[in-house]
Amino acid sequence: MKNSIAAIDHYIHGQVVANTSGRTQDVFNPATGALTGRTGLADVDQVNAAVVAAQAAFPKWADTPPIRRARVMFKFLELLNQHRDELAHLITAEHGKVFTDAQGEVTRGIDIVEFACGIPQLLKGDFTEQVSTGIDNWTIRQPLGVVAGITPFNFPVMVPMWMFPVAIAAGNTFVLKPSPTDPSPSLRIAELLKEAGLPDGVFNVVQGDKVAVDALLTHPDVKAVSFVGSTPIANYIYETGARHGKRVQALGGAKNHMVVMPDADIDQAVDALIGAGYGSAGERCMAISVAVLVGDVADKLIPKLVERTKTLKVLDGENLDAEMGPIVTKAAHERIRGYIDLGEQEGATLLVDGRGFDGKKAGEGCEGGFWLGGTLFDHVTPEMRIYKEEIFGPVLGCVRVKDLAEAVDLINAHEFGNGVACFTRDGNVAREFGRRIQVGMVGINVPIPVPMAWQGFGGWKRSLFGDMHAYGEEGVRFYTKQKSIMQRWPESIGKGAEFVMPTAK
Repeated sequence: MKNSIAAIDHYIHGQVVANTSGRTQDVFNPATGALTGRTGLADVDQVNAAVVAAQAAFPKWADTPPIRRARVMFKFLELLNQHRDELAHLITAEHGKVFTDAQGEVTRGIDIVEFACGIPQLLKGDFTEQVSTGIDNWTIRQPLGVVAGITPFNFPVMVPMWMFPVAIAAGNTFVLKPSPTDPSPSLRIAELLKEAGLPDGVFNVVQGDKVAVDALLTHPDVKAVSFVGSTPIANYIYETGARHGKRVQALGGAKNHMVVMPDADIDQAVDALIGAGYGSAGERCMAISVAVLVGDVADKLIPKLVERTKTLKVLDGENLDAEMGPIVTKAAHERIRGYIDLGEQEGATLLVDGRGFDGKKAGEGCEGGFWLGGTLFDHVTPEMRIYKEEIFGPVLGCVRVKDLAEAVDLINAHEFGNGVACFTRDGNVAREFGRRIQVGMVGINVPIPVPMAWQGFGGWKRSLFGDMHAYGEEGVRFYTKQKSIMQRWPESIGKGAEFVMPTAK
């Protein structure tokens, strides 16, 4: 049994490197509770080694023509499509999300790689001739150097791919610090990148915890840091990175609302709430965790919502019939149960209680897993902690409001502004909602409005720290810096020194 516990190490300068810190973190299969691996937790020296490798690889990689960098991305894209299911199985084994959802995660990551393959077009600058007599002016975009990504457990393939394909295609070198909860996909990605022809040192992986994070945030050769996680940590990443002179994009927490208007198709709204609330066990930064029910729609919707929540197919994620899998860790399981306890204490009406779910029902060998059923509250109010705080689990709360204006005011008053949805048949309601809501990503009859690869992902308020969203053209801007060049030749230069500010003449 001891030999079956995999050692999950680092990837530096094109090869797997054993952990030397003496510190590790256990990795579990959430469906069974079985210990499957131990992640090495890097010390400062190993983080430094990864940065040194990336720094050494940067000059040559930055000088590589963009079309040749794009060809590496095209080959990587081909390999990802070939190994999509393999990566999805790795996700399910360590995160627990159902296999079909894991396949979707990999596919959305592939979308970003496809976008990055267009990097020659995306890096084009602009040119103006004769901005002044004999002078031309143009701009170019150049890579930053070594950049880092610090990514969460809930999307161990997709979220890193929000970052490194664009960063690398733009000419940077990259150090990834994935979550130690489900670290195996990061090493497989590194292997596929090498197989695609990426030079050693351009992509590196350091497994780790806060020690590794702080080492990246303070390292003088790391020029930019991308992060996805909770708001308190995003705030810390942003402040610490900025204090050390780094460019930072830090995506934080969420409390995503879905407004259901009285004219909405009730069955469609129920389907949307079930899928967006309980998909991936609610462990998504775009999960719907609050249903805002307008007028009398609650009386029509809630009985159907109760029925669907009670009949969720909560199974081992490898079972293709599964709609929801286990919670990612025992600690997360206990934290979510604590929020359900709190909701009862705060006076919300508990319509469906997931705490009693028996893991034996999820499949053979699942009795030791980290299982919860879907949980549904009604009569949640804005003063309750289960409304204000991000639970990050399969807990859906219903808030009742009288009209659209109250719904908009409720959502705009929340500290988070990541994603939101509105279900309606009324075009004017949809237009006004989209204009007035203070949230970064908005869906009209779309419960999880995650933008496509070329449009960029990011929230507002305390859901995003930094000026630029992830991936898309925003990502290209984040991972490059603009340079303006003005040029003239000796034949066009006038006689004598000039002591005034240059102007067009």
